[in-house]
Amino acid sequence: MAGNVSLRLLVVAGTAAERDLWRLGAAQASVPLTLLEAPGGPAALQLVHKGGIDIVLLDSTLPDASVLIATARALKPAPFIVMAQPPGTERPRGVDGAVAKPKDVEGARAELERCVRAKVPARVLVIDDSSTMRSIVKKILAGSRYAMEVEEAEEGIAALSQLRNGRFDVVFVDYNMPGLNGFETLKEIKREHPRIAVVMITSTQDTTLADRAQQSGAAAFLKKPFYPADIDAVLERHYGLLAT
Repeated sequence: MAGNVSLRLLVVAGTAAERDLWRLGAAQASVPLTLLEAPGGPAALQLVHKGGIDIVLLDSTLPDASVLIATARALKPAPFIVMAQPPGTERPRGVDGAVAKPKDVEGARAELERCVRAKVPARVLVIDDSSTMRSIVKKILAGSRYAMEVEEAEEGIAALSQLRNGRFDVVFVDYNMPGLNGFETLKEIKREHPRIAVVMITSTQDTTLADRAQQSGAAAFLKKPFYPADIDAVLERHYGLLAT
């Protein structure tokens, strides 16, 4: 997934069986994980206070995780905080994402991969003929809780050249551009790089654009003006860290 990346993961779960499951899943992760374990809040707080933790994974059955979440959130830099919870459970305030409680080792590995992806820097390309809009999107991404390496292009042809010469994970593309418009650029991206997640953005009032974008392979559609929370919601779906 990434060259020399390694991460420190704190698993906070009440039972030894749950911690064992996460430990075995972590051993199979695509990125080396240094695993720390705690059975509950007091022990976890001691580890969090020491700093240096990249991901905190909390079990939803912890009696009161709010103090631990607040303590981790106050660190600089703050770790990525994820709640392991049953489907349909509302995600508590202060956490960055949610994953399903695993039933087996493979499930634990798969859920940990979602967390890892959020911490390994993703390469993002912002395509817009407006330098102002590119700057806005780049600023929002720079402030995101997800790790991002952002590049930009002012039109579709130049963007396709950049995509061919480098590995990208996410593309934000404006609909209204000279030369190749957003849909034409989207079509070429999905033809040449089907795994890349493409987010289309527009100020156009046409209400059918969102459906057209989805049918054309876009992962999401953002209507201007949009806000940091809107982009974070898109990225949350991209990483599979939904509060469901």
